[in-house]
Amino acid sequence: MKHRLVAAIEAALGWRSSESIGTGFVLGRIEDEALLSRVLTPNKLLDIAMRRSLNRPQFRAFQKGEEVHPAVYFTDTVSPRGQSIPMANMHRLGDLLRQGATLIMDQVNVFDPTMEVTCRALQWWAHERVQVNAYLTTNDAAGFPLHWDDHDVIIVQLSGEKDWEVRDTSRTAPMYRDADPNNTPSDTVIFNGTLQAGDVMHIPRGHWHQATRTRSGAGHSLHVTFGITKRTGASWMAWLGDWCREQEIFRHDLDRGGSGSSALMEAATRLVCRRGPEDFLTAHGQQTTPGRHVPFLDIFGPLRAVVCTTHFPPRIEQNGDIVDVMAAGKKLTFAAKALPSLRLLLGGSPVTLEQAAAAAGDEIHEVAEILIKEELCAPITDELSSGYTGLVTDETS
Repeated sequence: MKHRLVAAIEAALGWRSSESIGTGFVLGRIEDEALLSRVLTPNKLLDIAMRRSLNRPQFRAFQKGEEVHPAVYFTDTVSPRGQSIPMANMHRLGDLLRQGATLIMDQVNVFDPTMEVTCRALQWWAHERVQVNAYLTTNDAAGFPLHWDDHDVIIVQLSGEKDWEVRDTSRTAPMYRDADPNNTPSDTVIFNGTLQAGDVMHIPRGHWHQATRTRSGAGHSLHVTFGITKRTGASWMAWLGDWCREQEIFRHDLDRGGSGSSALMEAATRLVCRRGPEDFLTAHGQQTTPGRHVPFLDIFGPLRAVVCTTHFPPRIEQNGDIVDVMAAGKKLTFAAKALPSLRLLLGGSPVTLEQAAAAAGDEIHEVAEILIKEELCAPITDELSSGYTGLVTDETS
């Protein structure tokens, strides 16, 4: 999958691969203004809020550094049958934004196809789960106070401008569940400046930071934050905890007298050696659940175009006259003649079946139906197609 925004982020930050995530603070710039507006605009964000029933904490408002009570900008819409549905009151939201406020929408990728496709492209690139939050700030509003995140973030300033302060870490590689609360900010300032539309910033996990438009006057800021949660040694140990249940010795009660401790520790050592970090990372990429998508129903019409929607790139292995596909917690086996179709259908870009048949053969229709049934691929709807248009480049798109 070749995504324009992912390529632009790599180029802006001077990275050759996703291995640079988390290695240090970086600031860069995207000069393509059309790309920025294609990703998200303030009006599009407000339109998403208007058309969906959102709740705190997924959709929040802040003013003067404090969270605004949801009752101020949410109203229960009552249907003719008396059904009550909480919806954002756009009139009140407009008043807040005129006064100066910050609106935060978490996981925009759940609601918007463009953000869904972008996050999927970043996941295929980084081999880690990614979610995107959007922050719209108007006039002199402040954002969150100085804080740190338990994951790496890539921030893209889409429009307007915002002042940022980034400091060094107080604790190396802090975690959400940790042995230290890590409440004391570092005094070492790494960056203190203003992000303009097109600026890209990478803040590694644990770095203290804050953003604000205080004293900026009239105007606005819209930026998106891509949160990338990488696997750690603690993640690997938790995974081993699940595997140990296969062996009887780990299922027995612990003896407070110490009997059996040596055998238990020997079994633990063998388990650690047999299932190393590389095995964990491979399993993590292949055992995730299928991605969310619209199901295919032939009563609506024939299958015309598909796209792979797995969280990570499927693993394709040819073994003689068969081909194994591992993804989304499944292993599928095909005849070797299906390999051209599989490479095309599982490449991450939308595939129009009639056009692709010329390159991969007519069996691509049958292979596509199998991948749809197994939820590795999804049918291309008009809405999903919009998330790829102009952003994902491929001759089969």
